[in-house]
Amino acid sequence: MKTLCSALTLLALTLVSARAQEATPTPTPTRSGEIPTWTATLPGGTYRVALSAITAVSQHEYIVDGAARVTEVNVSTKGAETVRFYYIEPNVPQAPGGVGQSAVDLIKERAQEAASRAGADDAWSKVVKNYPITTHARTVEYRLSTKESLTKLFESVQNSWVNNRPAAFKP
Repeated sequence: MKTLCSALTLLALTLVSARAQEATPTPTPTRSGEIPTWTATLPGGTYRVALSAITAVSQHEYIVDGAARVTEVNVSTKGAETVRFYYIEPNVPQAPGGVGQSAVDLIKERAQEAASRAGADDAWSKVVKNYPITTHARTVEYRLSTKESLTKLFESVQNSWVNNRPAAFKP
């Protein structure tokens, strides 16, 4: 009887141990043992992350000093670095109820044209940091040229992460 109890205990421990190992998902290797990753290839560089390292993805919008509207996508990982993708545009108020919106849009368009002629449009197309105020330690940043591209990037990384399927994004 003692031998039977010992055997049953050993069997139970083996099953519990096997279950615990199954509960921890491991990345499914793709071709040649490669770990599933999500890759973004952008004009500012390439970002690649293992899907198993991603802990959160987010998209949000905010205003900077009343002058710029930023739409941002963040990918948080188990590592020390965070990646930030963003689109920035001048903060031009929307006309109430849509009345006069074409005039507001025309002013925005003319302001962008003037900035382009003056060479100031470069600031609206590249990542800009003012040391030490805007340095982001352990933050990798990429700037996208359109809000639509940023939305597609967010959908790409989110779908890849949720479905644990490798994917590549290129605007």
